[in-house]
Amino acid sequence: MNEQTSPERRIVVGVDGSPSSNQALRWAIRQADLTGAAVDAIACWHPTTVYDWMLHAKDPHQDATARKTLAATVADALQDAPPVQVRQSALPGKAAEVLVERSSSADLLVVGSHGHGGLPDTRLGSTSHSCVQHAHCPVVVVRPSES
Repeated sequence: MNEQTSPERRIVVGVDGSPSSNQALRWAIRQADLTGAAVDAIACWHPTTVYDWMLHAKDPHQDATARKTLAATVADALQDAPPVQVRQSALPGKAAEVLVERSSSADLLVVGSHGHGGLPDTRLGSTSHSCVQHAHCPVVVVRPSES
């Protein structure tokens, strides 16, 4: 008998350490528990530029900082969460571009309404706005809870 295996369900979520992205990660974990999906938590860092020229050598501090922020955010989100597989990736590039690219093989993309650098009076940050416009799968934009 030849059994077909269904492809793994994937939820991609952008994480930058902001309250909005922390809420997005928690939402993605709850959704993954309901749907049997795995979560791909992605932090992005933009390579250092000098006068619009990208440096050839990757700055190890940016990568390390992104990985540290991602690990701390995931650990915090998983404290009271259901047992869900969460894979972590810190990737170079602009967050919107990386997340849109990763959405091509995802069932769902989850982002915060605005993260680092977001203006407090805006309804949607530039990364979430770009993801909503260009993602290859459905997008959920999570606003930080009012506290």
